Amino acid sequence: MPYYLYILRCGDGTLYTGIAADVDKRLALHQSGKGAKYTRGRGPLTVVYREECADKSAALRRELEVKALPREKKLALLEGRLT
Repeated sequence: MPYYLYILRCGDGTLYTGIAADVDKRLALHQSGKGAKYTRGRGPLTVVYREECADKSAALRRELEVKALPREKKLALLEGRLT
């Protein structure tokens, strides 16, 4: 079953990176305040990037890679200038 790496843009302009099997369902949890503590009170939340990964393990590895990127490189990833 594929998993997805996703990036949310929060209402305050910050970016949140996570993984999920169903990104839309996970976004609904974030929006309801039952997602990550970081996203609570930072709405509106918008999915600005999603990347399919082979499985949960691959998604977790990719999440670590992306979280380690500086903001400029995350923005380049969103614009398709970085893989």
